[in-house]
Amino acid sequence: MRICKKHIVRFIVIFTILLLAACGSQPGIRVEVLPRYDALFENKNGWTGADGAYSVALADAITLWLFGDTWFGEIRNGKHVNATIINNTVAVQHGLRPPDVSVKFYAGKKSTGAPQAFIRPVDGRGWFWIFHGALASDGLYLFLLQIDRTDAPMSFGFEVIGSWLGHIANFRDPPVRWKISQHKLPWAKFSAAGNTFFGSWVLKKNEFFYIYGIDEVVVDHIPRKYMVLARAPEAGLAHFDQWRFYTGGNWTADFNGAERLCANMANEYSVSFQPIVGKYAAVYSENGISRNIVARLAPNPWGPWSEPDILYQCPEMSRSKDILCYAAKGHPDLSSAPDELIITYVANSNDFYKMAGDARLYRPRFLRVWFE
Repeated sequence: MRICKKHIVRFIVIFTILLLAACGSQPGIRVEVLPRYDALFENKNGWTGADGAYSVALADAITLWLFGDTWFGEIRNGKHVNATIINNTVAVQHGLRPPDVSVKFYAGKKSTGAPQAFIRPVDGRGWFWIFHGALASDGLYLFLLQIDRTDAPMSFGFEVIGSWLGHIANFRDPPVRWKISQHKLPWAKFSAAGNTFFGSWVLKKNEFFYIYGIDEVVVDHIPRKYMVLARAPEAGLAHFDQWRFYTGGNWTADFNGAERLCANMANEYSVSFQPIVGKYAAVYSENGISRNIVARLAPNPWGPWSEPDILYQCPEMSRSKDILCYAAKGHPDLSSAPDELIITYVANSNDFYKMAGDARLYRPRFLRVWFE
């Protein structure tokens, strides 16, 4: 029997694919930059840049954006002028794919009319950076990390002092009319030896919210960050006695027993199910600050997690040793195909005047990643 060359090649390709699948090989990755999405966040007036950039779907084709420290003012000749920095803002996006998209930005307002943080701590201490959130049957929940200034070495001038859960029952109203209640999370620890908190990401699966966080250990002034995981019923996110923490294949009420699921994480990350590979993908900036955006894969929300693979290397860090890249995360609700994930990251500078003088920095930058 004669076997043609085409059939032999086809057999080799199929056999190779099956062999890689049996060995648990990582999927192929393709990445493209999304300048049209970048342009939605390149305002010349008002909101002109921010970091953080979490997103929560409020309805079909309506997305809430959650930001940390935010530039408010003007951009002239590529520089921030007549500007101030406020500690958090939000935005509402209508539509999913540019150019059929609009984004409206919201900040708080002082009695003088000057902008201020959208959400401020009810106890009056420090300020909030808004982390991830979740839409539940009784409203919108936002995880809020409370920050204050410090002179401690290796601190960047700030420290984490608390963790809160914000609740907005009237989230369907415009954000300027939101009534936000604040509930302090008991599941948090903050010290010079390291911080432990939850709210880095919230994943809805069946009747549960899976709440991801960070357990940090500081050794020789170097923070080591580990993924930890809690779970709460969909109707019990604000009922802290119903939270359980993953350890050793079980869910325990002991917060201190939460298992470290993987290392070298970042404070901000995402976890989403990727149908094309049938696994969950954790996406983050390697070790928190890095040119490398990486992903780990796992068959379950709790793991076991693969070693990280590099998805993308941020080009901004090659421009200057003063530039830092961080805050990488996925936005599954913006992704419209089972093989793709929209990702953002932020480029910043440890030189404030360089950051103020280069409006290309300190804005979310968008990528589309295909898992093949």
